[in-house]
Amino acid sequence: MPRSNRPRRVPSPGSPAGRNARRKWASAPPEVDLERTRAGLPRHESGPDGEWSVRQITAQNAAKDYRCPGCGVLIPPGTAHLVVWQEDSLLGRQAAVEGRRHWHSHCWRTRRRY
Repeated sequence: MPRSNRPRRVPSPGSPAGRNARRKWASAPPEVDLERTRAGLPRHESGPDGEWSVRQITAQNAAKDYRCPGCGVLIPPGTAHLVVWQEDSLLGRQAAVEGRRHWHSHCWRTRRRY
């Protein structure tokens, strides 16, 4: 059936369609947490030990136990930390992402650079 170019009828306020339409648009849109959004984007760091992608994990998103390769201590759930993988891996990008490690922020900043 072809589309009509006539404007749609506005439902009356008392009809069920009118109540649903008002309720749908009456609520304010949810606020966006910019810090949480930015935390998911990896930043690139370069140093004598290579090129790295570093992504911050917020305490809200940390759901599992991880062992920090810098100090060997467990990173418990609910602790903000970093996920790090090497950009210039000899085995390719996919292998580097699969070999990513979770670090304490302090341990990453103070790691030994070869």
